[in-house]
Amino acid sequence: MAFIVSSGELATTGAGVLPAYAPMTLRAAPWEYEMIWRTQPQVRTVIGFIARNIAQLGVHVFRRISDTDRERLTDHPLAQVLAEPLPRMTQYRFIERIVSDRALYDNYYGIKLKLNGRLRILSVPPTLIRPYGGNWIAPEYFETAGGRQFGVDEVVHIHGYSPNDLTYGESPIEAIRDLILESSEASKARAQMWKGGSRITGVLVRPPDAPEWGPEEKARFREMWRSFSQGGGAEGGTPLLEDGMDYKAVGFNPEQAQYIEARKLTREEVAAMWYIPPPLIGILDHATYSNIKEQHAHLYQDTLGPWTVELQQEFGAQVLPDLPDNENVYCEFNVESKMRGDFESQAAAASTATGGPWMTRNEIRARNNLPRVEGGDELIVPMNVTEGGLASPRDTAPDAGTPPKAQARQVSAKAGQSSQTASDDELREEFVTALKVLTADEFARLTKSEPDDAEAVRAWWASDRGVRQARFLKVISDYMVRFGLAGARRVLEEFNPDEDGWSADVLEPWLLVAAMHHAELHDAAGEAAAVAAAQDVPEDGDLAAALLVAGGVWAAAALTRSQTAATEALSFGGHDAAEASGLGFKTWHTTSTDPRSQHLAINGAKVSLDAAFANGLRWPGDSTGDADETANCRCTLDYAKED
Repeated sequence: MAFIVSSGELATTGAGVLPAYAPMTLRAAPWEYEMIWRTQPQVRTVIGFIARNIAQLGVHVFRRISDTDRERLTDHPLAQVLAEPLPRMTQYRFIERIVSDRALYDNYYGIKLKLNGRLRILSVPPTLIRPYGGNWIAPEYFETAGGRQFGVDEVVHIHGYSPNDLTYGESPIEAIRDLILESSEASKARAQMWKGGSRITGVLVRPPDAPEWGPEEKARFREMWRSFSQGGGAEGGTPLLEDGMDYKAVGFNPEQAQYIEARKLTREEVAAMWYIPPPLIGILDHATYSNIKEQHAHLYQDTLGPWTVELQQEFGAQVLPDLPDNENVYCEFNVESKMRGDFESQAAAASTATGGPWMTRNEIRARNNLPRVEGGDELIVPMNVTEGGLASPRDTAPDAGTPPKAQARQVSAKAGQSSQTASDDELREEFVTALKVLTADEFARLTKSEPDDAEAVRAWWASDRGVRQARFLKVISDYMVRFGLAGARRVLEEFNPDEDGWSADVLEPWLLVAAMHHAELHDAAGEAAAVAAAQDVPEDGDLAAALLVAGGVWAAAALTRSQTAATEALSFGGHDAAEASGLGFKTWHTTSTDPRSQHLAINGAKVSLDAAFANGLRWPGDSTGDADETANCRCTLDYAKED
């Protein structure tokens, strides 16, 4: 139960008024832990590593609807208090404080406040608050350094294990106190060595038979040596040893003392106390790319996983009951964002797991901080992905125990059925009609936006270019795959009925890539027509009428685009099947409706299967050729095993 204060009374809670306040118990003094954190770099490195990596995760709040459904709650009171525990305090700083206190002291204390009608949490350093009274199960109350008392339900107390009772935790510092002390003393010794000068850590030996020195000689030599030794010998020049004197070094030099190894060992021991793999904090003696990558993957599972689970459960047990509407509500650290890997691996895993496309266009746009677009909530499913057909959009391999040939026959039979119900000409008419309808719809959307000038037209075109091209791709890829499989089927029926060595798995990806190219070109043709029409309109002219004319130009381009794509797919499908079937030669046949002289010139020309014809094309509609050579082309190829 939080007690109510106003924003002006926040400083009067009693916490922090006596910096030297110490708990009145027989436990280890927490201010010693504070000094260790301030002065020991190994402890600070390890605790900072834990706190920063957990704080960056972020905490999300959910409501469990069922075992398979949950709802993200962004405006729930728990989400609000975790996002801003105090005015102008971020969630990162809040979580960092909790984890740091818990790691250093094994205790975190936070006072619940009802500040201006909202629950807030004031984090209190463990040196400024203590549990008081009660028994080994629970304290009677908590008391701050200023003498203010708070009930048990007014304080968030997160602590670790103690063998004595259930009311507090024992700091891990106690277990490594001697190790830290040893490291501290070694550091002091090293500082003294450099302060005194490493060259004079020894004694001067004078031979027994050396002549006796009088007081003046002794004073002279003593003064000379003192002048040399001050500042490590840097100020007194070079000493002169007389009468056969010799300098004998005593003590350890830096190499013998193994200072570097000792510091590394200390960091390893401190890291082990908090279960952190050494390579993650800069100890790379036995590190390789593979084991660092694996340890990074395990970081949020084995190293930081217990921390996040503890905090999630403590928030649910100590904070959530004080908030309204708390039924079936829980919070989770966003560990998943760190475990997903790169986007390519995430997309591949999700696509395989779901058996189909798994994100809408608006979801992708949201990931890239782009606004929503009309129609972007529809899930686009490619025509080559069907339920009960392919295993997944990425894996078109046959099921275990099914011969690959049977899988290929199944796909080609589907294409054959399409060809039987519709001839090439009928299929071409379907293609151009579908592309023209979609083209008209896109131009209608442009006209509806009522652009003012050419720049407005260009801006509209750029606003959702990817979405529009995806719509074109859906239609173009559908028909190109159907044409490609039909072209392959004809060659296979004549030369390779068993389809040995051929698979649609090789054919279809190439056709999809070609369809993407056609979708981009068709979109660019529409933009060019619209911008040109807008630029030619005078200031007092009718832009809408000019765009209507541009729409007709784009519709004509849709006719050319569909014919070109259909010919390319038919030709490539047949060429791919001929290559897989071991055929050696191909012959170009020009249709009577194709008036181009270059195509007429090579009518009946025969070349080897891997060669190009005289016009530079490998097959009719070859995308590597010029547009003049491929546009509206309806030529065909015949194949033969021998010349």
